[in-house]
Amino acid sequence: MRNCFLCTLLAAFAFISIGNAAADEAKPMNVVFILADDLGWSDTELYGKTKLYKTPNILRLAELGCTFNRSYSNSPLCSPTRASFLTGQTPARHGSTQPRHHTANVILRAELAKRAKPSEKALPVVSATRLDTNLPTIGKLMRQAGYATGHFGKWHLGAAPYSPLQHGFDVDIPHHTGPGPGRTYVAPWTFKHIKENFPGEHIEDRMSEEAIKWMNEVSEDKPFFMNYWMFSVHGPWNAKESLIEKYKEEIDPDSEQRSATYAAMVHSLDDAVGALLDEIERKGIADNTVIIFTSDNGGNIHTRLPEGGGIPVTSNTPLRGGKASMREGGVRVPTIVIWPGVTTPGSRSDEIIQTSDFYTTILKGQGIALPEKHPVDGIDIRPALKGQKLDRDGIFTYFPCIVPVPEWLPPSMSVHSGNYKMVRVFHGGENGQHDYKLYDLSKDIGETNNLAAKMPERVERLDRMIENYLKETGAVIPVPNPSFDPKQFDPAAIGVRPRGRN
Repeated sequence: MRNCFLCTLLAAFAFISIGNAAADEAKPMNVVFILADDLGWSDTELYGKTKLYKTPNILRLAELGCTFNRSYSNSPLCSPTRASFLTGQTPARHGSTQPRHHTANVILRAELAKRAKPSEKALPVVSATRLDTNLPTIGKLMRQAGYATGHFGKWHLGAAPYSPLQHGFDVDIPHHTGPGPGRTYVAPWTFKHIKENFPGEHIEDRMSEEAIKWMNEVSEDKPFFMNYWMFSVHGPWNAKESLIEKYKEEIDPDSEQRSATYAAMVHSLDDAVGALLDEIERKGIADNTVIIFTSDNGGNIHTRLPEGGGIPVTSNTPLRGGKASMREGGVRVPTIVIWPGVTTPGSRSDEIIQTSDFYTTILKGQGIALPEKHPVDGIDIRPALKGQKLDRDGIFTYFPCIVPVPEWLPPSMSVHSGNYKMVRVFHGGENGQHDYKLYDLSKDIGETNNLAAKMPERVERLDRMIENYLKETGAVIPVPNPSFDPKQFDPAAIGVRPRGRN
């Protein structure tokens, strides 16, 4: 009888343990999504490409999660990538192709330009200037699933009625809709809805402080989704004077990265990451919190700073190009994912991922159904987080715009598939045909050797992927410019920044 009683008691304890384990497994996880602004692939210590910039807290993230070596933004410019994270779609679907979302003209759908300069072979696409509030953004879906939702920092997808508050976020601080933090990072600021606590306060210090305050105000029985879109390291080019002076002592004049101001800006960005991580650990919620860190596009190499006689802001070497360019330097970005129970601390992945993947991954990972009648381009990358291969043919970058910066290309679209990257320049060839640039990134990360002429079958296959994707998305496609004048076309001007532009 006693043995039966013990068996019953043990079975009861086992049932309770299994029940508690199931409850823990089903418990929603907090999600912290950190998006840096203009932080290049070579701007952190993650990939061993910088000796000047110090990012110990980003390295802390890497020690806790999975670092992606081939992670891409959805665009070489900020607003399109931001819209892609929120919707799970590429710019080919949602229509935001350039950061025009602070302008007065309200456009909800991309459209073909009515004209172009006679020197341009194709008519570009005019970007949407607001993120349509009818779209099922991740903020809306997370809030509907019972999450507290907070947005902190930059937005740049439209002022009210297109602000974070209309896209699913309970809180929006500092409720600023411009392309950057105004005239300065260091107070006194020019924000309308937030004032400094003290002279000289840095906006990134304040944003991390506000995010932490909100996180601590969320009820303990409610999961939270924090959307922290950093102002750093977008212009204007200023920082804490003490940090600038510190980095002046560390400048190597022979290095391509030699701005003390930018080094100080990266330092403050990293400090903010550290403040968030410290608080998550202090609260004892690290084991139940997903943290994603990435950037909206590549580093800015086209702005020149007065220090050092007019040096570039940064360098993306060994990558070619930078922000606003379809080259690798414009779209390859630093990315880390910490997912307790999924990622192996200190791991790395060579799988190709894109910002829009985080929409699908976060929602599916939290057991939230993807919305009906809303096609998504992002895939669930949790297999890659576990060290496995992803089932995908490639990723697409749609940039049908003209932005003359170093290494710019006319209206273009690219596909990354395996080791290869191919760019289609719309109608950039002879007689209105497309022009193609094909690179084997496993051997030529700097995109110096165009293999298109040597590998026509691969070009054909990859171009077919682009064509099918354009049809499937219903994208607005550049067409030949009816006003094109061959006499005014200068092929040597492609990729060269016009004189006088910063």
